[in-house]
Amino acid sequence: MKKTSLTLAVLLALAACDKAPAPTTSTAAAPAAASAPATVSAEALYAKATELLFQARPLSASAFSLSEAQVGKPFAADVDMYSATAEEKLRSELAAVLSQLEQVPVPSDADAADNLAVMKNLLGFYVGDSQVPQGYIDMWMGHSPFVINQINGPIIDMPGALVSSHPIKTAQDAQNYLHRLEKLGPALAAVGDKFDIDASKDWIPPRVLLDKALKILNNYGSKDTATHPLFTDFKTKLASANDISAEQKAQMEQQATTLISTVVAPGYQALAAKVQQALPHAKLDAGIWAQPGGDEFYAYSVRQLGDTNLTPAQIHQIGLDEVARISKEMDRILNANGYSEGSVGDRMAQLNEEPRFLYEDSDAGRKQLLDDLNGYIKEMDGRMVEQFGARPPYAVEVRRIPVEIQDSAAGGQYTSPAIDGSKPGIYWINLADMKANPKFDLKTLTYHEAIPGHHWQIALNLAQDKLPLLRRLASYNAYSEGWALYSEQVAADMGMYKNDPFGDLGRLKAELFRSVRLVVDTGMHAKHWSREQAIQYMADTTGTASSDVVSEIERYMAWPGQALGYKLGMLKIIELRQQAKTALGDKFDAKAFHDEVLLGGAMPMTVLEQRVQRFIQAQQAK
Repeated sequence: MKKTSLTLAVLLALAACDKAPAPTTSTAAAPAAASAPATVSAEALYAKATELLFQARPLSASAFSLSEAQVGKPFAADVDMYSATAEEKLRSELAAVLSQLEQVPVPSDADAADNLAVMKNLLGFYVGDSQVPQGYIDMWMGHSPFVINQINGPIIDMPGALVSSHPIKTAQDAQNYLHRLEKLGPALAAVGDKFDIDASKDWIPPRVLLDKALKILNNYGSKDTATHPLFTDFKTKLASANDISAEQKAQMEQQATTLISTVVAPGYQALAAKVQQALPHAKLDAGIWAQPGGDEFYAYSVRQLGDTNLTPAQIHQIGLDEVARISKEMDRILNANGYSEGSVGDRMAQLNEEPRFLYEDSDAGRKQLLDDLNGYIKEMDGRMVEQFGARPPYAVEVRRIPVEIQDSAAGGQYTSPAIDGSKPGIYWINLADMKANPKFDLKTLTYHEAIPGHHWQIALNLAQDKLPLLRRLASYNAYSEGWALYSEQVAADMGMYKNDPFGDLGRLKAELFRSVRLVVDTGMHAKHWSREQAIQYMADTTGTASSDVVSEIERYMAWPGQALGYKLGMLKIIELRQQAKTALGDKFDAKAFHDEVLLGGAMPMTVLEQRVQRFIQAQQAK
């Protein structure tokens, strides 16, 4: 998951995001944009949209290591503001820029035309569903329905961004961190006000999600400053800053202690109180359909995050068909290896109990797992030249998901490098439940999150300096997640599972899992399935550890439509590859095809289809 295409970006840092009192420069921007002459260039509008977005989400600007020039103002001491007023302002300002872009003639140059098409689409993504003021605009998810939930959003993303994306090398860096701690007070109050406004419209997250969110709120609301994650982060970073005197460090630590105990912790406690008050009114139903206008919002989410015009019913059937196909292939491998009793899910669950497939639940076992993941990356990296031409300039590291958020986090996630290379791409692995990480799953997870999956795609995207800045940073769910799932198939085609039938079962299990997502996401949000029904179907079908199944289903409840992008995106890329192979015959070159898909940046599938058609024509002309 990105990703995260940008993905703990979501839980920690990046496409996850933030800011405090809305900048005065933005206040003037909306009327200026609306009245600007029609002759304004597309490039100027791209830059304007980028400034508006990152001025409203300065912690994301820090996560990407953007400059003040790129953002259009100083931002290193700011946090995000998610008040109803700030959200309405951001969406209306971006809508004004989009309106101007709609007036720009389509360029004759194909790449410039692609840029215009993608930027218009991106701005629509960040403007959100015009019929739904509830929720908030997320850098990765676009229009996310619940400002407080258990897996992302301001309560997780703001402190996560400080931890992962605010370095302290100088006294000014430390002061900026302290300023951000101070601004978390009004920022958290604004989140509470937005939650109340949404709740007043009967837009309240499912109760089980609020129960899980309460645990996070209580964790960050702890007044035990010595163990507070923001204090320990500040203290650790401060200790390694060589240019700050011991006396200054002591004073700054005391400031941090005071701010956390008097501003940050009370801010989280106030949110916890609001959530506690809302619990009796929270929805018991799992799907977004239970919210006012929820069916329409789901249709919007399917178009945006699934990047498709298919109906939920059609998607549901595709999921069922893919589940049947993949289960049959898994059954063949299981039978060939002596596992013939019970359903595919039962037999996979049986494998998950065998000690030979499990890591020890200890520090040593966790270290061995991390070492193995690094080994898979190194092995694949040495063979990438077989299928890929271009190579990203950014490194990738494997890290454990922080203990503070591991209980509601996904199994594996990825966050992007900083655009200036100051921070690597990070492949995060959840080590809370070691049984949720059987050895036969981890090759595939690594190919998905690192290379040739999320890291390869996102890092290459960042490196395309001829693209508009926002295009280098933004994610497309179906494109990014579809690519990562497609990458698992590429690894199989490369022989990475040769003589490893259980590893191949892990690959098929992962593809089955993504197919099940089509079934349960549409099941809950369109067919009114209960949470328990979705959990039972996923557990029975995949044999996945119960801890993973529960967190997955609750993730889909918080992010309607997001889970569709993986399989739908993969199927589209496979379809386009087959079109190219059929049209080109012996002229088909996998390296050239992969470069064509990757080097144009993340994009909607309609634009990718056009690029592939141009690629076919160019190859035929050679």
